[in-house]
Amino acid sequence: MKSQGIDRVKMYDTDPAVLKALSGSAIKVVVNLPNEQLANAAKRPSFANAWVFRNVVAYYPSTAIEAIAIGNEVFVDTHNTTRFLIPAMKNIHQALAKYKLDDTVKVSSPVALSALQNSYPSSAGSFRSDLIEPVFKPMLEFLRQTGSSLMVNIYPFFAYESNAGVISLDYALFRENPGVVDAGNGLRYFSLFDAQIDAVFAAMSALKYNDVKITVTETGWPSKGDSNEAGASIENAAGYNGNLVRRILTGGGTPLRPHEDLTVYLFALFNENEKFGPTSERNFGLFYPNEKKVYNIPFTAEGLKRYRDSSPKHSPATGGKQRVSPGTSNGQTWCVASAQAGKDKLQAALDYACGEGGADCHPIQPGSTCFDPNTLQAHASFAFNSYYQKKGRIIGTCYFGGAAYIVSQQPKYGKCEFPTGY
Repeated sequence: MKSQGIDRVKMYDTDPAVLKALSGSAIKVVVNLPNEQLANAAKRPSFANAWVFRNVVAYYPSTAIEAIAIGNEVFVDTHNTTRFLIPAMKNIHQALAKYKLDDTVKVSSPVALSALQNSYPSSAGSFRSDLIEPVFKPMLEFLRQTGSSLMVNIYPFFAYESNAGVISLDYALFRENPGVVDAGNGLRYFSLFDAQIDAVFAAMSALKYNDVKITVTETGWPSKGDSNEAGASIENAAGYNGNLVRRILTGGGTPLRPHEDLTVYLFALFNENEKFGPTSERNFGLFYPNEKKVYNIPFTAEGLKRYRDSSPKHSPATGGKQRVSPGTSNGQTWCVASAQAGKDKLQAALDYACGEGGADCHPIQPGSTCFDPNTLQAHASFAFNSYYQKKGRIIGTCYFGGAAYIVSQQPKYGKCEFPTGY
C-alpha cells in the first residue's frame, strides 16, 4: 500500500497480523465488528469493552485506527441483526470513551443502497419506511452527536448491470456524456455515482440531518463476470476506478452538495479468488493475490498527471441524445451556463469562477472582445468554460452546482470565440 501511495484502508475484521503489519505505517485504518458479534456487543457492555480493548486499544496509536464499522450492510443480513445495531454502536462508543478514544476513533455502520425506498430521481431519495424510526433517526442522531459520518456502499455497476438498456455506460463510468437532469430539482448529473450519493443526501435531508457527512465505504467495478453480468470487463473496471480516483482527488462535491469533500474506499484491494457466487464476486480487486495489478490506474494526485482513460467512449443508451457537431471529432468539449439555473445561482457561480476559481474573465469586462452580448448567461458561459479548460476538462469541473453543462460544438457570441484550452 505504501508503494502505491494508498494512505487509508478498510478491513472487514480485526486480524491481528494485519493490524501489526500496519503499525508505524501512518496508513489510516477502519476496523470492523462483524455482524455475528452485533448481538453480544448490544446486550453486554462488558463484551464491547473487551472487544475495544483487544482490537483497538492494543494497537492504537501505532496502528492509526480512525474508525470502527459496526457490522456491514446489516439490513440485508439474513440473520435479522438489525435490532442490535444501534445498541451495539452505542456500547462500542461508550467503551471507546472509557479509554478516552471516543473523539479520535469514530463509530458508524456501512449501509447498502437498498436501505433506500426511493433512489431515483436523486431529489426523491428516501429511506425505507420500516427503518426510519427504529434505525435511521437514532443512527443519524448518534452520528451527529459524535461527529461521525454515515458509511454508505455505492455500486453503479449493479444498477448498470440490471438496466444496461436504459443507463448509459459512459454515465456509469464517469465518461463524457450529455448528463441526466433530475426532474425534481433541475440539477444535471454526469455520473451515476454522484446521483446515487445525492439520493442518500436527499434521504438524510428529508429527516433534517443535512449536517451529517457521508463516507463511501465501498465502491468498485469487476474486471470479469459471467455472460449475464453486463459491463463486467477489465476495460470498464479500469475506466470506472481510474475516473473515480480522478473525480475524488481533484475535489468538488456532488450537484446537491457541491462543497462536500468525499472520502471513498475502492472495493477491493485484492481479487478474492476463493469467494463463492458469480464470477464478478471474485474479480473486484485492484490487484491479484500475488500483488500484480489487474489493470493500471493511479492512486495519487501525482499519478493522475500521467493518467488518461484510454477506453473507448460509448454512445448513450436508448433515449439519450448525443450531439456531435462536424469538426469535433477530436473530442473537444466546452462548458456553458444553463438558462434554467436561475439568476442567483448563475451570478454566484460566475463570481466563484472569476474569483477563487481563477478563470480568465478579462475578455468579458466592458470594452473587451467578449463583453457583448452583455448578458449574465453569456458572461457566465465564458467564465465557466475558461475554468473548465484551465482544469483540463476533467470530470467535475463543469458542474457549478448544476448551473453548467458540457457541449461538443464550440460556442460563439458575435466576435467572441470560446477558447479550447490553456
